[in-house]
This record gives sequence, C-alpha cells and structure tokens, in this order.
Amino acid sequence: MSVGPLSPGTRQRLLQGQADPLPAPLSRSVAIFISSTVSDMDAEREALQSTAFPEVQTFCQKNGLMFEVVDLRWGIRNTEATDHMTTELCLEELDRCRKTSIGPAFVALLGDQYGPCPVPTLIEEKEWEALRSQLASKPRDLELVARRFRRDENAVPPTYLLQALGTAETQGPEEATLTSVLRSGAQEARRLGLITQEQWHRYHWSVIEWEIDRGLLSLTDGDQGATVFLREIQDLNKHILEDCALKMVDRLADGCLDTDAQNLLSGLKGRIADTQPGVLKAHHLPWSRDLVNPKNKAHARYLKELGEQFVARANHQVLEHLREQEAGRQELAWLYQEIRHHLGLSTEATWTFCGRQELLAQLGQRLRQSDGHPHSPLVLFGPPGIGKTALMCKLAEQMPGLLGRKTVTVLRLLGMSQMSSDARGLLQSICFQVCLAYGLPLPPAQVLEAHARVVQFFHTLLHTVSCRNFESLVILLDSMDDVDSICRARRVPWLPPRCPPRIHLILSACSGKPGILDIMRQTLTDPEAYWEVKPLSGNQGQEMIQLLLAASRRTLSPGQRELLWASLPECGHPGRLRLAFEEARKWASFTIPAPLASTAKEAIHQLCARLEQTHGQLLVAHVLSYIVSSRHGLSEAELKDVLSLDDEVLEAVYQDWTPPSKELLRFPPLLWVRLRRDLGHCLARRPVDGFTLLAIAHRQLTEVIQERYLSGPERAKRHGVLADFFSGAWSQGTKKLITLPLVGKPLNLDRKVAPQPLWFSDTVANLRKLKELPHHLVHSGRFEELKQEVLGSMNWISCRGVSGGIEGLLEDFDLYGPHLDCPEVGLVRDALQLCRPALELRGMERSILYTELLARLHFFATSHPALVGQLCQQAQSWFRLCPHPVLVPLGGFLQPPGGPLRATFTGCHKGITAMGWSLEEKLLVVGTQDGLMAVWDMEEQQVIHILTGHTGEVRSVKVFGKGTLVLSASKDHTLRLWNLLSGQQKFTIWDGGSKDPTDPEIWSLHVDEAKKVVYLASGSKISAWNLETAELVFHILGDASDCWMCTAVLASRATLLTVSEGGVVSLWSSGTGKLQGRHHLSSIKEETPTCGVSVQKQGKMVTGFSKGSISLVSPGGDSLLEKLPEAVRFLVVSEDESLLAAGFGRSVRIFLADSQGFHRFMATDLEHEDTVEIAGFGPENNLIVTASRDALIQVWSLSEQGTLLDILEGVGAPVSLLAWAGALVASASQQSSSLKVWDLTYIQKPRACTPFLDRTGLTAVSHNGSYVYFPKIGDKNKVTIWDSAEVLEAGKAKAEAPADRCLVTAGSPVADGHLLITSSQEHREGSKLPCHFHKGTNPIVGALPSRPNHLPTPSG
Repeated sequence: MSVGPLSPGTRQRLLQGQADPLPAPLSRSVAIFISSTVSDMDAEREALQSTAFPEVQTFCQKNGLMFEVVDLRWGIRNTEATDHMTTELCLEELDRCRKTSIGPAFVALLGDQYGPCPVPTLIEEKEWEALRSQLASKPRDLELVARRFRRDENAVPPTYLLQALGTAETQGPEEATLTSVLRSGAQEARRLGLITQEQWHRYHWSVIEWEIDRGLLSLTDGDQGATVFLREIQDLNKHILEDCALKMVDRLADGCLDTDAQNLLSGLKGRIADTQPGVLKAHHLPWSRDLVNPKNKAHARYLKELGEQFVARANHQVLEHLREQEAGRQELAWLYQEIRHHLGLSTEATWTFCGRQELLAQLGQRLRQSDGHPHSPLVLFGPPGIGKTALMCKLAEQMPGLLGRKTVTVLRLLGMSQMSSDARGLLQSICFQVCLAYGLPLPPAQVLEAHARVVQFFHTLLHTVSCRNFESLVILLDSMDDVDSICRARRVPWLPPRCPPRIHLILSACSGKPGILDIMRQTLTDPEAYWEVKPLSGNQGQEMIQLLLAASRRTLSPGQRELLWASLPECGHPGRLRLAFEEARKWASFTIPAPLASTAKEAIHQLCARLEQTHGQLLVAHVLSYIVSSRHGLSEAELKDVLSLDDEVLEAVYQDWTPPSKELLRFPPLLWVRLRRDLGHCLARRPVDGFTLLAIAHRQLTEVIQERYLSGPERAKRHGVLADFFSGAWSQGTKKLITLPLVGKPLNLDRKVAPQPLWFSDTVANLRKLKELPHHLVHSGRFEELKQEVLGSMNWISCRGVSGGIEGLLEDFDLYGPHLDCPEVGLVRDALQLCRPALELRGMERSILYTELLARLHFFATSHPALVGQLCQQAQSWFRLCPHPVLVPLGGFLQPPGGPLRATFTGCHKGITAMGWSLEEKLLVVGTQDGLMAVWDMEEQQVIHILTGHTGEVRSVKVFGKGTLVLSASKDHTLRLWNLLSGQQKFTIWDGGSKDPTDPEIWSLHVDEAKKVVYLASGSKISAWNLETAELVFHILGDASDCWMCTAVLASRATLLTVSEGGVVSLWSSGTGKLQGRHHLSSIKEETPTCGVSVQKQGKMVTGFSKGSISLVSPGGDSLLEKLPEAVRFLVVSEDESLLAAGFGRSVRIFLADSQGFHRFMATDLEHEDTVEIAGFGPENNLIVTASRDALIQVWSLSEQGTLLDILEGVGAPVSLLAWAGALVASASQQSSSLKVWDLTYIQKPRACTPFLDRTGLTAVSHNGSYVYFPKIGDKNKVTIWDSAEVLEAGKAKAEAPADRCLVTAGSPVADGHLLITSSQEHREGSKLPCHFHKGTNPIVGALPSRPNHLPTPSG
C-alpha cells in the first residue's frame, strides 16, 4: 500500500465536507498473506510461525505497527483447502493485505507441488453456453455438468451455481472427473475463441497460481512488497516415481504423477523468473527420503536461512515504506483520515437512500429561515433502525442545495471512530477542521491540554465564523448515544443551546427509552428543535429493497417477492428492511425460502441461527462475544490471537483432526475468514489509535448478542480470555495446556500470540493494552490484578499518562476505581487530580509525573503500604535508575490527597473576575476578563456551558431561582439573564452607559426575587429592571463629580441607600426610584468610602473608609463602629448577618452583631504575612477563610477564638475572589486563569502533615547544600536564609539583586555541577525543600527536611 501526501485540492474538498473523490485510507498495519500448497510446506510454515513471525512482529510493534499473518492453509484439512469457495476467499484476503499493509503484503512458498485446481463455484451464462456447446457431443459429460450446476435466474445476468455433493465418499472421484470435463470443454472453447484467456485460467490454474498472479505477476507498479521463496530439491527427478517423492509432487486420483500439473508449475516458475526475478529467493536442498525434516542438519540450516531471509526482507520493506511515509508525511494526517472515514461511511449510507423527500424539504426550509439569526440546534430522533444515519448523511450530501448557498459541512457518525467516540476527540477534530476550512488559527497546544479549554475554544470558534462574512457552517453529529462521556453524564456540556447566525448544528439521537434524548432536552428546551424520523411507507420500503437488490445485481422470483412483502407488512424501518434484504439476496431462483421474521429482533436471532448452522454454534457465539465485549473493537490479528487462546474453540475446531504442529497451536484463520464473509454488513471497521478495528455495526445486533451469548458466567469467561490476551499472560513462549479430543492427553503448546509490554519502545506505548486491559479485568472479576497491575502500578500510570494525557488517566480511575473496595485507589486518583494543573501547564513528562505523585503520596506510604506504599517504592526505584537529571522527593511536600483541595479548574483563558454558586444544582458560575462565562458541574468536574455574549469584563454574577438562573453584569454595560440548566440566554439589558474605559469600576448588583426586580449600581447611576419582562422600572442619575462608592438595597425598608465619594448619604425608594432624603455623614471626616456591605436584618449598611474608619449607615443617620489602623479593604457579613469581617493591611478583624450594631468578637486580629484581599464565613459561622496577596488562603476556627487551622495554596496569584457553597469554597484571582475548589469538612478528619509552603516561587541552594535562600514573605527586598541541617533560621541578608531575581551564591552553578531549584510562579503548592536533585544517577544536593508544623514561619 502506498499513500502519498494529499493535494491541496483534495485537502480543501475534505475540509469542506465533499465526499467525492476520496483518498485511500492510511494504515498502521503490516498484513502478510502467505501463499503455499497445503501438504508439502508444513515444515516451512511451522518454522516461520515459530521464529520469523515473532521477530517481525516485535520489529513492527517497536515502530507502532500492528502485525498480522494471513495463512489460510494453517490448521485445516486438505479437503477444506480445496473447497470451492476457498479460492475466492483467498483472493479476497490477498486483496485486503495489499490494500492495507505497510511494506510486505505477499509471500509465496513454492516447492514441487502445483496444487489442485478447484471447480469454479459460479459460471456466467455466456461462458456456460460456450462450455455446453463443446460438450454436446459427449452426453455423459454434459449430463454430469448439468447435474452439478443449476441455473440461478436471480442473478443479473443469470448464472450457473455449483451444487454440493451429498456424500463425501463420491466427492473425490466425481470431483476429479468434473474438473477434467470442464478443462476439456474450456480448452476447446478457448481454441475457438468463445472464451477469453482469463476465463480459460478458471479451469486450469491452481489456487497458488491465482494467488501469485494476483499478488505479484499482474501488478503494474512493481512488486509492492512481494517475495517468493522457491524450494528446489536436487535430484528429485531421479526419484520422482518413488513413494516418498510422490508426496512432494502432484498426483492423480490413481496415485500416478500429474504431469499436467507439473508442466503448469514449471510454467509458473518461469513466469516469475522472467517478470519479477528480484523477488525470487531460491533454496536448493539435497534429496532426502524424509522430505523436509528439521532434525536433518541440512534441512535445519535451510529452515533457519528461510526464516532469516523472511525477517530481513520483511523488516527492510517495512522500513522503506516508513521512510517513504515520513518523507511525504502529511501534516495533520490524522484529521484528514478522520474526515475521510466519515465521508466514506456517508457515501455507503446514501447509496440506497429513498423516500424522506418531504422531510428533507422541510428541514431545508427551516435551515434557510434560521440562517440569518440566532437559533436552536436541530435534533432528529426516532427508534433504532429507523434510518436516522442515512438521513443525516443525505442531509450532509445535499446541504449546499438545501441552504441555497455554499457551505462547509462537518459530518461525524459518532462512535464509528475513536475520535468520534468521546467528547474530547470529537471537539478537537471539529475545531481543527473548521479552522482549516476557514483559514483561522488552529487551537494552540495549551488549549488542547484541557477539555474545558477545548469547549471554550469551540464556542468561541462558532461565534468567530458567524461574525465574519464566511460560508455557512453546518455540523452534523449522528447518534449522540454513541459518545461514551455523554452516556455517563447528566448533561451535554459542550452543546451550545443557541447557534449564532450562519451556524447550524444538527444532531440525531435514539428515542424509546430513557437516555441521551432526555439529557439533551435539558439543554435544548425549544420543542420546535425536535424532528421525529418516522417509518417509510410500504411502497418506499419496497423501493429500498429493490434498490439494494439492483446494487448487488440480484432480483427475486415473483413467488419469493410475494413471500418477502408478506413477511414485511407495511414495514418502514430501514434497519429491518436491510436485514430482510441480506436474507433475500442469498436466495437462488430455485430456493424455496422459509418465512422471514416479522420484527428486527427476531430477524437478528434468525441471522444468528443461520450462522450457527453454517459455522458452528460455539465459534459464532465466541467470535461475536469477543467483538461485543471489547471496549473499542478488535483488529483481525487480535481476534485470531484471542481465538488461539480460547480452549473451548480450539477443542471444537480440532475435534475431527489434529493440528499440524506438535510445538504450537493456533486457530485456523480460514474459519474466521468464512464467518467474517457471512457476517457482511453486521461488522463495521473503525479507526482507533491508527489501527482498523472490527466492531458490531448495529446497536440492535449488539443487544441480541449480549442476550444470546453473554448471559450468566459466559460474560466473565469472554472477558477473562481477552484479559489474558491483553495482559500478555500466554505470549513470548509461555505455553498453555489443552486437551484435544483426538489426542486424549494434556498438551503444553505455544499459542504464538502477540506480546503485550506496556512500551514497545522508548517512544511507542502499547495503546491497545492501555485501553482494553482494565476493561476486561473489571468485567472478568479480576479486581486484585486490576489493583496491582493497573491502578496501583507506577509503570502503568506513567505509560497511560504520557501516551494519553492526564484526562485519559483520570478517566480510567473514574471508570474502574469504583469497582474496587479500596480507599487507597481513591487517594491515588485524588493525587493525580492535584497533579493535573502542573501536568497541563508543563506537559505530561514522566519525570514531572513521578515527582508530583511521590511528593503528594509520600505522606501515606507508611499508613497505606499495600498500594500507596508500593507506588512510592516503585517511584523511588525509577528515580534511582533514571539516567537524566530529575528532582527526587525525599518526603511529602506538595498538597496531599485527602486534604481540602477538591479540584483545580483551568478552563479560562483570562483572569477570573466574578463567581457564584448554584448550590441546588451543584454548579459554579465563573465570569472572566474577556467577557466569557463558564458553568462548571462540580460532580462531573467539567464545564457544561460556555456562556458567550458579553464583550467586556464580567464584573458581577448573581445566582437565584433555586439555582437555575444567573444574572451577569459586564463592563460592556449589559446585563444578561441565563438559564443554568440549558445554558440559554433569556434576555439582554443595556444599562445605557458609555464606552468610556475611565468609567468608575464600582459595581453593585442586587436581585430582589420577591419583587422580581434587579438593581445595578455603577458609577453615578442606579437602574432597576423587571426580572420577567426586562423592562426598565426606573433609572437614577447622580452627580458625576461625586460618584457613589457604596450602594445597598435595604429590602426591609424598601430603600436604596448610597454613600458618595464626598460622604453624602442618599436615600431612594426601591420601588419607584424617587429621592427620599439626603444628608452628610456625621461620624466620618476627611475620609473616602472604600467598601460597603448591607445588613438586611438591621436595615443598615456597614461602610469602610480610607483611613480605617468603619461606620454603620442607616436611613436615620450614621455612627462610628470602629477605627482600624489602616484603610478598610473589604467588609463581609456571614449568611445569617451575625458576624462581620473587616480587612485592613495584613489583618482581618471580626465583629459580632448586637442590638446596637456590632462589637468586636475577638481580642486579636487574624494575621497574614501579606496584604489580605478577601474573606468569607462558613455556613455554620464556625470557620472564616481569609486570602492574601501572597496567594495563600488561611482557614481559622471561630469556635476556638481564631485558631489557625490550615494554610492553603491558592492559584499562584493574589486571591481576589472567594465563594462559599455549603462546605465547599472556591478561590480565584483576577491574575490567573485557574480556580480551586476546597472542601473544608476535612478539618474534622485525620490528615497528613501539612507541607511547608514556599510562597515566593524563588529558591536557591548553596554550593554544598547547607543553606537555602528565599525572599522574605511580605518583604521581598530581604532574603531569608535557612540552615538545612538545623532547620533553623540562620540570618538575614539584604538582597542586592532585584526583587524578581533569585539570589545565587558565588561560583558557577553549572560549571561546578551545583543546581538551582526554583518553584514555578504558576504552580506553587509547596516547598521544593525536602528533595534532592539527581544528575544522571548521582545525587548532587543533599536532603533538605521540611520545617515541622509547630515551628513559626520565618520572619526574616
């Protein structure tokens, strides 16, 4: 197979969704067809199976390729090898290998046998008449041919079909006579010019000549990876008539030498030598009476050379092809492969499309009407098998005509490829296709690291395409039920509730039982968005079957047609019609068919019963069960390996004959090829990880297979065999016992299945094992193996993480961890979740993963030795052997799992400016500097909506309506009301403000649900709108020269209260906006208001001022509450308004409510080492959380008079936002795109010791590792020096370097081999002190133990 880079025109057609013509698919497989006769090449085939094939397989695996050998003569009897259908099957398999194989595709083993010429199974009418005319003078020959062939009028044109004999006893002689008669007739017909040379070959060529001609001699573009190994026995002619020699050559039925066959063999060898001498590898053996015997030294040497030549040539051909691929490597080849795959499936689906014209016209009209304005996506729904996929494909094909304009059409048949089976891959491929189609920048690598960023990019991309004068974009996503993450979720998080102009999203989903359709209705609430796909009419159903028959060049007799229509009364389900066609196409005109099943389920059971009758119940049951049981499907090579491990199947196969080898045992591939051909349309081929996997094509067939074959213990057995295969338990020479019926004693045989290491090479991971093995361990009940070999193995965790990213690794823990009753697995999962921000930021490097994980899990190594302790030991062993410089933790120093940190979210591109909780729906709403809003589902820990619309920074969000609605206010002077469940915007309000960026940034948003009014105060104006109608209630304009600094809505007094910069208190009616009074502050002089908070129960507003005063302001006047030493930075009250916190400088003071207002609650203030930015009370008033500019969050106990309970690490920037929801608190910063969610119930649980927190982000180690230097907290002009041996502060020094530089001791760190340790500004969770650095395998810097918790923080 040779695939070059795509032309620009082809790439553009693919990107725009044009299906014709399609380039050849890419392949990552090496499939070699082995051609040989059955009886004289046993030794050669076994020698290749034993040594050569495994070597080539290992070589292919190291290069990321899957290896498959197709030897249809292995393990079968001679009668099966010469079966009438075998030639056809062999040529089909040969074509498949040539089409899909990288490098070698065909190897022939040619000796001194030509092999039998099978009788053709089918003769076309004209050819039949030519033969018949030559046999007219031989009545007995004519009678034999007429008896063995029967005319089939259902073929177009009619054909004559070979009829099987009733008994095996008469088969041999009559078969030979029939072959001779047909050869005679063909010879005479060819002489008279009645048939062609190609037709003459059908009666003279053996199977091996057909294969060599197809795989080598008929090629017009070189040998295409073909090799012929020729074995010539010296002096064979001298012994040709001896009994032992006759076993090596062709014989007639009477045992005599078949001279015709020998002449044809000589001619075949001559053709090869003349046309393709370069592929010929000749071996000359001395004559021996024992044929080819490995015990004979000369023969053993020959077999060894044969294997070495096979390996060398195959590996060379693979390498050459890989070099060609690399030289012509197509950028983003994976994307074009994905698009091509879905367009190819679409072309197949629309071949026989009929009916639905009215529905197509209605959909086209709807699309045209909505093209110019925002609209809802469309959903096509109906029961399985109703024809939704064909309709979606037809829509994609006709989209430019339906819309009446040029379009870019993106089509994905979900579940039909790996990328379309999960939301991450699906969105990534769509974003890449849309960007390339419109010439837009591709999503950057940082976006692709986190699914939340991809979701945001997708939503932004739709609006970008809409805003520009581009062609319309149409995205069609068929079968939403087949996206794994959607089926497991409560919502469809990436689904936009509204499409912008010129953007169309069309989805399909199954109806009839609870599922994805119900989930989608929560997001897409417009009932007109849903279009039911109804059954075809009776006439349309008949038309569909007629089209299918015509496409397959078949027809039916009148009686058969009547029976077919009678079996399908008014059946308009295309899936059921397709099943009926698959049965009817097999009917010959002389067939008397049985009535067909009336339902799709019965028809599928009927299909299974027919397959069982033909191929055996056990084989059919196990093959279909393995395919259904696999997570993503199985390749042909994998399936044959799995069947070779299935003792039940092998015992059934070798019930009547013994296998050809005494050392190895394999499943005969021919039996699978026959079954695969009869399965036909039931199998789908899906690209997964670069390989083509087989899967069941129809959901209903999958359900029947599960019901019929996978009930009870059978399910666990099938998964057990698959687990054995993917674990590599019986690979690399490990033999497996089996007792075959004809042997009667246990045999320990090598099954020669593919090895399954985690890494095939330093850079090539075993992706198939990573995806499949955990799935099968769970479903086979092998939980201990899952715990020890997968979720509790550092090798597995690092391989899965490096090859599939942190999200894929976490997904595995989420999928399989709940099956284990093991809290330690939860600890590992939580530790990985804590590692996620660093890995997404820096990339999934193995050293980072090992360092992060060990530094978090080391706390639990002693208390949880079974799993966590084992993981820590594995990590430490890896560090000892690591040949590269790496940071080695000697203890736990990063935030451990099981602590307060519940999640870190990194979905936003800009800093976070507003947050609000929906406690009832467990949602967190986040507003950002770029105007976007993200809605996070706390249970799923993913973005469920990206709310687009604001063009300026989101300043405030308010969640209400029992957690289902949110109001957002932005610097673009708009308010927007959103439905949090659907993500749809209900209305937009413009507040009438100017675009002047110098406008004051004092914002206040208040929602009065009782009165259904929303109030917005900004600068010198206050506006009120009706929450239901968005109509303006009133608008108040103040004095622009004396802006309002604080505003409160006092609901109990129906009053709006404002305090201006100049100290003027104004009172307004909250119902009408009329002025009720105005006075100056009496308790405050020469101070400017800085912050305020309303106390509804007291009907007052607490106001803070620039020189530290705190005043209680009410409609009746004001009074001084407290005088603080510094300006008041913020004021917050508890939920029940019984507590007040005031922030100033580095401190927070707590007040308790009383009848007069508030009084001081504690004698001491809560202290930070840097300026305090924000605070918040817990829901039960027993905790207060404070956050400071040095990115630290401190948790204090109010029930213990301000005891410091814990210090938490923020997001590497000043914490400016805190939001409570029960025991959860979210923290964020305007300077960071990340936010963290903490669960503060942890304070009541036993915890690991808290790591020492390095808040500076800058650390240096002295040349001998004795001292550690870092800037002093709160005063970065000073450097704190730690004595690492005494763990005590040794002194202070003035930093001569600027504050943003690290102080480095004298001497060249690089030249002397001394290393500088720094902690990233973006990821500062803990000190890098308890660690050492390995350079190669020698530690450079000694262990620096962390400061005990009871020691005071160094103060400089």
